[in-house]
Order: sequence, then C-alpha cells, then structure tokens
Amino acid sequence: MDNFQVCDRDLPPDLLERYLAAEAIAADTETMGLNPHRDRLCLVQLSDPEGYVSVLRIARGQTEAPRLKQLLEAPRITKIFHFARFDLAMLQHHLGIVVAPVFCTKIASKLARTYSPRHGLKELVKEIADVELDKSAQSSDWGNATQLSEEQLSYAANDVRYLHKLRQQLITMLKREDRWALAQQCLQCLPTLVELDLMQYDNIFEH
Repeated sequence: MDNFQVCDRDLPPDLLERYLAAEAIAADTETMGLNPHRDRLCLVQLSDPEGYVSVLRIARGQTEAPRLKQLLEAPRITKIFHFARFDLAMLQHHLGIVVAPVFCTKIASKLARTYSPRHGLKELVKEIADVELDKSAQSSDWGNATQLSEEQLSYAANDVRYLHKLRQQLITMLKREDRWALAQQCLQCLPTLVELDLMQYDNIFEH
C-alpha cells in the first residue's frame, strides 16, 4: 500500500515530526474487545491530511509510547476519531495518554445528520466520500499484531483514511444548521465522559 507504514511500540522520530506539522491528525484504535479494564490495546492508526497512514503495533503489557503521547496531547493539533469516547478511554487506560483537543465524527454526525438514524463510519464514508468500506475484518483477532493479514491492515488504514474529509464536511453542515457551537460544547465534555467510563459509572445522568 502506498503512503503506508507499520511501526512497533512507538512512532519513529521522523514520522512524529511529519505528523506534528499537521493541523489535524486522524486516529483510531484496534483492541481485543470493548472493555478497557479487560481487553488490551493492539493497534493505533494515524493519518495526516495528505493521507499518509501509519499503523502502530502495541506490544502486550506495553504501558507507554512517549512520541505517540507527544503527538496525541499536542494542544494545537486536532485529533479526529470516529466514536472518540472509546478510543480515548483505551489510550488513557493502557498508555496514559490524555488526548486533546478532539473532534468526533460520530458526535458530529448525530448532531448534523438528523435526517438519518445511521451514524456508523461505513455509512458516513459512503455518503460523504462515496466509498464503500469493506468492514469484513472488523471482528478479527488483532492481538497477533506481527502476523496481521493484508485485509486487516487495509481495514485498519481505511478507518482513518477518510476522517479528514468527514470532519470538513460535518463542520460545514453543523455551521449551516447553526449547531457548530453545540457540537463544540459536546466535544468539550468528552474527557469527563471518558473518566466516568474508566471509573465504570453507568448512566449517571438518568433519573
């Protein structure tokens, strides 16, 4: 795959320098499950606005990635996720990375695309980028990171490849519908929601 690099444990210095020069970085994670306390973090995928994708393999038991932390905590670079709440919890719990600032395409979609009940990445990419994502590798074993298939690597790359375009279009829609200020308020709540999730609180805003 062109414009694609696989790394182990942390970003190499030259790739960190490249990503630090960007205004925004798309990011995603692959894990062994949906429970941060039980399931380990296996991959972190990144893409800059030019479409240069990296897949960072996280070793079993790894607790830090200093250059990745520098990038994801850089205050002037927006980090774009789809369903950021989950990825932020995984990165914080396993690598001690408190990601900020953040743009979540799922939150933005729910606020902007009220004409649709479908806010998954596959649906968004199809509508906005006119690309049909292959999600067949979504539920697969990401723990054997040294022997990932081409299908798994392609899936992981595509999860970040289109996020920049989605962000731009969703911001345009939010501003057009006078919902951009509300979206920013929702995004600012994400760190609190992540802390509640990691402390295993459930539905504290319900009656």
